[in-house]
Parts: sequence; structure tokens; C-alpha cells
Amino acid sequence: MSSTASGHEAPTDPLSRFVRIFLDSHLSAILILFSVLIGFAALWATPREEDPQIVVPLADVYVQVPGKSAAEVEQLAAGPLERILYQIDGVEYVYSMSRDDMAIITVRFYVGEDRERSLVKIFKKLDENADAVPPGVAGWVVKPVEIDDVPVVTLTLTGADDHVLRRLGEETIERLASLDDVSRAFLIGGRPRTVRVELDPDRLRGHGLSPAEVSQAVAGANVTVPAGTFLRDDASFVVEVSAERHTASDLASLVVGVWQDNPVFLRDVADVVDGPAEVSSYVRHGWGPARGFEAHPDEAGSTLGASHTGEAHAAASHSDSSEEASIPAVTLAISKKKGSNAVGVAANILAEAERIKTELLPDDVEMIVTRNYGATANEKVNELIEALAVAILIVVALLTLSLGWREAIIVAIAVPVVFGLTLAVNYLFGYSINRVTLFALILSLGLLVDDPIVDVENITRHYQQRKKATRDITLAAVAEIRPPLISATLAVIVSFLPLFFITGMMGPYMAPMALNVPVAMFMSMLVAFTITPWLSFHLLKSHFNAPHDAPIAAHVDGDAPPSESKAGELYDPDEVHRTWLYRLFKPLMTPLLAGRARGYGFLLAMALLTLAAVGLGAARAVPLKMLPFDNKNELLLLLDFDEGVSLERASAAVSQFEHLIGGVGEVTDFTSYVGVPGPIDFNGLVRHYYLRNSPHLAEIRVNFVGKKSRRLQSHAIALRLRNELTELAERSGASLKIVELPPGPPVLASVVAEVYGKPEHAYSDLL
Repeated sequence: MSSTASGHEAPTDPLSRFVRIFLDSHLSAILILFSVLIGFAALWATPREEDPQIVVPLADVYVQVPGKSAAEVEQLAAGPLERILYQIDGVEYVYSMSRDDMAIITVRFYVGEDRERSLVKIFKKLDENADAVPPGVAGWVVKPVEIDDVPVVTLTLTGADDHVLRRLGEETIERLASLDDVSRAFLIGGRPRTVRVELDPDRLRGHGLSPAEVSQAVAGANVTVPAGTFLRDDASFVVEVSAERHTASDLASLVVGVWQDNPVFLRDVADVVDGPAEVSSYVRHGWGPARGFEAHPDEAGSTLGASHTGEAHAAASHSDSSEEASIPAVTLAISKKKGSNAVGVAANILAEAERIKTELLPDDVEMIVTRNYGATANEKVNELIEALAVAILIVVALLTLSLGWREAIIVAIAVPVVFGLTLAVNYLFGYSINRVTLFALILSLGLLVDDPIVDVENITRHYQQRKKATRDITLAAVAEIRPPLISATLAVIVSFLPLFFITGMMGPYMAPMALNVPVAMFMSMLVAFTITPWLSFHLLKSHFNAPHDAPIAAHVDGDAPPSESKAGELYDPDEVHRTWLYRLFKPLMTPLLAGRARGYGFLLAMALLTLAAVGLGAARAVPLKMLPFDNKNELLLLLDFDEGVSLERASAAVSQFEHLIGGVGEVTDFTSYVGVPGPIDFNGLVRHYYLRNSPHLAEIRVNFVGKKSRRLQSHAIALRLRNELTELAERSGASLKIVELPPGPPVLASVVAEVYGKPEHAYSDLL
């Protein structure tokens, strides 16, 4: 039986035998290599996103009630359907918005409910209660809403003619929609091509026709119906009856009536025009002073195919556009498929857009990147990886000063091993690499090094006491601190378990932290029992087994004779007095330990300081927030004018905001949308900004230069602009909302209240 250097038998309990397996073999080296390789594989294979995936089953039910006012729609359709849909199991909220001729009912299920099952429940409930729907309801459409509906890339085409831009955008969006992992692609803005029939009242009266008769004739001419089949020469032929008109001239030659036994053609009573549709919305794009200062050519605010960037480009472009704040534009919005890598999808979209720019677009049309969530996600991940590397260097530097460079290397090797295994588990559980995942890794860094530090420090202490390094000494050192190490690790893991029980959207948002921190701590404990003892023995044995003034036979196998474990060879405790840590803490601790009054006074002072720190929040001296403000590169301005305001008047008012935004030094570009909703973000998805399609509603999406190129954070910029924007909104008769993307999951509003009243009360009385 081998013995330790102190003469005691080596530990033989199951955990010690487990540690001995790794200590006596090269399994630890294999584990190190495996952990690093699987970590890199997980880092490469795991999708990168800025925010975690949140599954919140949500659906909008569009109910058509033609000919009814908003109040009638609410009473006849919205109210009854709300009560029906709220009966569905798993529904958390049901709320509706009624307007003339239609209602929109939003059904929101609890977080974590299965999306497909939830949608089936909605369709099933509506079908079961079809007989209870009032007669005035013409029908309904159920549209599911999910986070992957948010466009990851938006491209804006700018030029002089919005009709031409629309035609070019239609060609472009068709090619982009065919790319891999693209789920949805759509156009915003511009006037589509239409054939307009402009009736002339005098000519109608002259031919004895009414507008209804002409409309009926045109509608009947745009029909194709099957007429059966026939056989000839052993072949079957399908017969169709078609009266479709494919050109404006064909439509103009349509017979719409008879007057005095002569046919009346459409061109006799109307002008048939093939051209752009009537204006129903305005989309414009403008540049800010920071144009050209983007750090990456694919960031928001960059121009695809531009051959020059930098300050000269910024100055020239700003001077060219100083006369007008904005020009006509159309926006192409592209979403990715669920589970795909936002970074890769965005890169493929922009690469194809570069080819389209070269092959399709004329020189006077610019293609501008106005959103690239792939680039922002990659930037966020890279920033956190850099912060992780800096944190590791700081830990290694501190360990080098306190323990030594060999011990620091041992602990430093444990860090990538733990992170590699943690990232692999993160990938297996289906989580993406996002800012919450990496924040969890950074948070766990200060915790996961505790186990290897305690391990290597105790092993080093035993080596110093025995003035030699053997496997039995290593095993005894690990066994000595194993119970408190396991207890401390389990205590940390238990402290993070409540994150699994967070409700609402914050639950899945924080789920990566709830998984990764406990996993990292468990892997840290595993490394402390496998890799750290093996590394400590092989890296430190040459140092502690070196010849001394009194030669000591080094037996690394642990079979040292008993004579070598005499008390005279033990580590001298007086050597502690010569360390710099002892000299640093002795003047501080001696007075506290010498007198009981000083010790209790110190503890009382610490208790008072703790109470004072807690009281800062209670006294509101320090604002309390769930998450800090984020430093985003975008800002959203929502403008609500009075109902009934014309599209042109709203557009003129928005132009004043464009001039103001165009003079802000941190702005690279902005895009305004009047009468049509812009491309939504996650916050807008939850708040239903995609329903802002009335002439009196507008929004301006502003892009800032990258955070490394500006002094102020986005929140500070928003506060700086608030007074000017509010004053301008008051002059324009608009209600202004300055919307910043939240650092966490979005909510309907900061404060949401339900107001109840008696049935006979009008909404004006309740409000």
C-alpha cells in the first residue's frame, strides 16, 4: 500500500479513485483537446443572434364587418369574438382594436406554449362557433406573428421616381426571396403599376351608361374559367374560356354597352391609363452628417457598390443633399427562417444585393443598407468575446502575482476547457449564441475559476510543506478540499436555479443564463477533479522536486520512505511572514484582532454601510431598473396626427422632422414612412406597429454611427433631442413618441392598465 508523504494511506474512496484515474493516465490531455475542439465546433455551428429566441404564440384575427362604424364593429364582432377566443386553453391575453368596417383581435398565449398547437386551437374555436358569429361579419383571417417575422436586413432604394423604384424593387425582392434561409421578403413604399379607368361623366351620359354598368363589364372581362376537355388523336385538351385583357389597349377596346344599336367601347366613355397607382403613402430617405463614417461596409447607413467612403465622402454627400432633407425611396425587408444563423443569412443577402446592384440598377439609383441585424449580432458577439478574453487575461495576471506563473497557466487552461464544454451543451439544448449567452459566460468566469484556484492552491501548499511533488500528495490535497469545493459549487448552482422559474417573456430571454451558468460551474468542478490535479503534478513536480541544500530523493510515484516525511522537512510557517500579502494585510488586520471593541466596531460599520447601500434604492436616490439602457445604433420616432389629417399634410409635417434629424451630428441616415408602417423590429412586433397604415400615422427610423465613432450613447442622444422634437411636434399638431429598443424583451408599454366601466358608459367617459 502506497502512502502519502506524511505517512498516511492515500485516499481510496470512489471520488478519489476517479481522480486517480485521470492523475495516473493521459485522459486529462485528451479531455483538454476534446473540450477545445468541441468548443470551437459549437462556436462555429451555433447560430449567432443579438437576442435569444422567444417563443410567444401570438396571432391576429382580422375580422371584416363592412358598412359598420367602429362602435358597431366593437359591439357586433370584437366583443363576442373576444369572449369566444378567451375560452381557449393557454390564452393569457385577448385584446382588440375596432375601426370602421373591421376589427383586429390579438390572441396571446402564455410564453412557452407550442406555437402550432396554439394556432390550431384558434382555428378550431372559430370553426366551432361559426354559427354564433353575427350576420354582419363577412369573414376573418388568422395571421400568426412570431419573432422571425422581424426583418434581419432592410435595403432602401433611392431615386427621383418612386414608380421606377417600385418596379426595380419588385425585381430585386424576387431574387432575394429565392436565397436559402430567407423566409419572407416584401416591399414598402412606391407606387405599383396599375391600369386605371378614369370615367368621364359627360361621355357616360352621352352613351346612356352608368358607372355601375361599366364596372360590371370590366369585372366580367377579367375572368378565366375552365370549359371542360375534349379528345383528339389520342390526346386530351383542356378548354378554358377567357376574356382577360393583358394590356391597356386591350382593355380600352372592351365593349361595355350598346347605344343606338352600336357597340360602346370602354375608350368611348373613359380614359384607360397604364401607369403608376395613386399616391397612398410616402417613403423617403435622407442622409445625416455622419454618412461614410461606418466602420464596416455592410453596417446600416452604408451604400452598396459605393467606391468611396470616409470623411470626404461624408462631406460631399452632405453638401449635395443639403437642399432637400430626403428623396423618394422604397424599402426591401427580408426575414430569415427560424433557427438559421442571422450572420450568415445577412451576408448572403448583401452579397446577392451587390450583384443585383451591378446587373440591374441604374447609376442614378442607390441601394442603401438601412438595417443589418446580422452585422449587429456579430458585432455584439465579438465585443463580448473580446471582453471575455480581457477578463481571462486579468484573472491570469492576478493569479501570476498571487500564486505564480505556473499556477496561473494551470487555471488559465481550465477556462477554455470549461467554456468549450459549456458551449457544446448550449448548442445541444438548441440555444443560439447571443448577448445573454455570452453575458452568462462572462458572469461565470469569476465563479468558475474558483474551483481550479482552490485546487491548485492547496496542491501547491502540500508540495511546499513536503518539499516534493508526488501523485499521492496531489491526491491527498484534492481530497482535503473536495467537500467544501463541492458544497460551494452546488451553492452557486442552486442560487441560479430560480432563473428557470421566471415567468413572462423574461423567462425565455434569461433562459440561456439559467442554463449556462450552472453548466459552467459543474464543468468547473469536473475540471478541478480531473484536469487541474494532472496539470498541477506535471507542471509543478520539476519545481518542487529540484535538488535542495539537503538532498532529498524525489519519488514521484508516491513511494517515499517514511524517513523523508520527518517534521524537519515540513514547510516552515515562518516563511509566510516574508510574503508580500502578509506584509500588506498585517497592518490592517492586527488592530482588529488585538481588541474586541475594534473588531465589533468594524463589523458594526460594515452593517451600517450595508443598510445605507440598501437604503439608496428605497429612498430613490439610485434609480432601480431590471436592465441598463442599451447603446443601440438606431432610434424610432412615432408621429400620430389627428384622425382625418390628409396624407399630404402629414407628409409636409414629417419633412420638418427630417430637416431636424438630418442636422444631428451622430446620424448617418434616416428613412421616413407616412401612411404605411416601416419594417418592424422585435419591439414593434409586440406593440403591433405593423398596423400603422393610416394616412395620419407616420414614423422615422434613424440610424446612428457606430458606438465606437461617437461620444454619446443612444439614450443620451435621445434625451438631447427630446426637447427640440417635442417642441416641433406641438407646432405640427402631432403626438410624438421617441422609442428606443429595450435592452430586454419588449412589453406593450412601461405601464399597462385595464379600465372598466358600466356597459352604458361611452369610451370617452372611461378615459
